Amino acid sequence: MLKFNKDYTGFYQATRDRVDQYFNENQLSRHANSMMIFKSVFFLGGAALFYLLILSGLFSVWAMFAMCIALGMFSAFIGFNVCHDALHGSYSSIPLVNHTLGGVFHLLGANTYNWTISHNIVHHTYTNIHEHDDDLVIVPGLVSVCPQDRPNYIQRYQQYYAFLFYGMAALAWVFTKDFVRFAKNKVGGIDTLRHPRIELFKLFFFKILYYFIVIALPLLLLPITWWQFLIGFIAMQMAKGFVLGLVFQLAHIVERLEFPEPDNAGLMEDNWASHQMRTTANFGVNNTLTSFLCGGLNMQIEHHLFPKVCHTHYPALSKIVKKTAVEYGLPYYENTSFFTALVSHFKVLKKFGKEELVSASVM
Repeated sequence: MLKFNKDYTGFYQATRDRVDQYFNENQLSRHANSMMIFKSVFFLGGAALFYLLILSGLFSVWAMFAMCIALGMFSAFIGFNVCHDALHGSYSSIPLVNHTLGGVFHLLGANTYNWTISHNIVHHTYTNIHEHDDDLVIVPGLVSVCPQDRPNYIQRYQQYYAFLFYGMAALAWVFTKDFVRFAKNKVGGIDTLRHPRIELFKLFFFKILYYFIVIALPLLLLPITWWQFLIGFIAMQMAKGFVLGLVFQLAHIVERLEFPEPDNAGLMEDNWASHQMRTTANFGVNNTLTSFLCGGLNMQIEHHLFPKVCHTHYPALSKIVKKTAVEYGLPYYENTSFFTALVSHFKVLKKFGKEELVSASVM
């Protein structure tokens, strides 16, 4: 089992103490505030509205096509702004509220049980560690996002075609990825030999429910041909996958970030908190629209250090974390905007696509 060194510097404890002090002095809850509730209503209501407008059949095929794209994007924004917090337990202090809102994930075509293992446990523990962080596996043999992978010839051009696969990620998630993960014995660095039977039941039950909602009902109710439906369905899934995939990549696959490896005994050189600082980057923190849409995923540094804190508090926490990191000689990586992070990601894709030698970090 891979292990991290202890935090002999005291960085994480100092950061936690200052964050605790911030909440105590301002008499604030770590959970959802009025802005979080507004965002939840906005994105959940928006998705429901687009879905019902499509099902009404009152619009032209072109209008429905546009609404399918909007529905796909709103589905991603629900994942960012509602389900992500709920599944981390940061939305509310009441477990039932987190469970209910996290369960909306099933209505997006995903599985909460798989997500909890691959994201909450594996990714948050083994961030950017080759063969441990499952998020580093995009499309084996076609897209490499870490320097330990040896690229083949076609990957010399991955910076141009990788974005297409980001869009296809939602289709894979809906139809194959969750089933494959249930069949695997290991996800990243975590053994998954036995799954609770109830989770297997929920996998098939909610997948069938999702297929009924997004496939069967539109085909039954709408006056369109099967191929028109197929175009709209794929457009919705591609929009959802593109938004989801791109936002997550901009936090961990950009310039300067590191991809450390353990020694022969399975021990990492850094402690866990310092490791997060070296493998995670923020982007567009000062852009109101970026922060509103991304649900705190543009402030992944704060999220990785404090996943139990609702993302609407991250702007305030970022000042504390940045100041403490500087004091302890740790990096605090950030791109000024979504666009600069996108350019940086493009450069990293290009670098990893052409690199022949195994490297420990992005220089």
